[in-house]
Amino acid sequence: MDLGFGGEVAGFYQRYRRGYPAEVIDGLVQAFELTPDDVVLDLGCGTGQLALPLAERVRAVIGMDPEPDMLAEARRVAAGRTNLSWMVGSDADVPSLATLLGKNCLAAVTIGQALHWMDHDTLFHALHPLLRTGGGVAVVTNGTPLWLQDSDWSRALRRHLELWLDSEVTATCGTDDASRHRYAESLAAAGFTVSETRYQYSDVLDLDRVIGGVYSALPVNLLPPLEQRSYFAKQVGRALEGHAPYAEKIDVTLLIGTSHPR
Repeated sequence: MDLGFGGEVAGFYQRYRRGYPAEVIDGLVQAFELTPDDVVLDLGCGTGQLALPLAERVRAVIGMDPEPDMLAEARRVAAGRTNLSWMVGSDADVPSLATLLGKNCLAAVTIGQALHWMDHDTLFHALHPLLRTGGGVAVVTNGTPLWLQDSDWSRALRRHLELWLDSEVTATCGTDDASRHRYAESLAAAGFTVSETRYQYSDVLDLDRVIGGVYSALPVNLLPPLEQRSYFAKQVGRALEGHAPYAEKIDVTLLIGTSHPR
């Protein structure tokens, strides 16, 4: 499954995508009572923003993503870590993991702002054979996209991107309330007990991080050509002029589905 997030985009993703505050990792550990004996699957792992800190708390983490370039970046960052494995695959490959790894082999499956690319109804049913009792699924969002935030600078950025791309920029990446509600209903329908925890933190971006964040979210074919990058950066700077500092209030949501014996 080629979503267009290879090549340069993987490098931008690794450099500019937010990590997760320590209390979010603590929340995952508490939700599933994770121990140093447990194994976790981070599905749609990208370059390892969740997988790496989780690996400090459990026996092993499997990072699974359909984009080999994302996994190459993850391997580079995780060099020397022996309890991280990286696997090319998507949600469609999950049913085969029970055959490969055995039933009840996972304590948790985390999905960090990637579920909007997946068939979540099918996926949640397919995960049950992999999970131990008390384990489960965590759908994790890490803030509203840069172009949809409730701030003057974000609105200015969105206007500029819409002019540049000649189309509306409305993608929520699964962070909106309607998507979370839909995911919660799907988890419940698949037999999970559902709960939600929220965290909030603040950040202030500079122009380089704003532009890098945009590049990390664009498929390769929509990146400005190399010879236009300097011009694009200047145009973004002009669009955001007068709106600094580029402050964010970032809401992290843990949508937890806990597994029970079936």
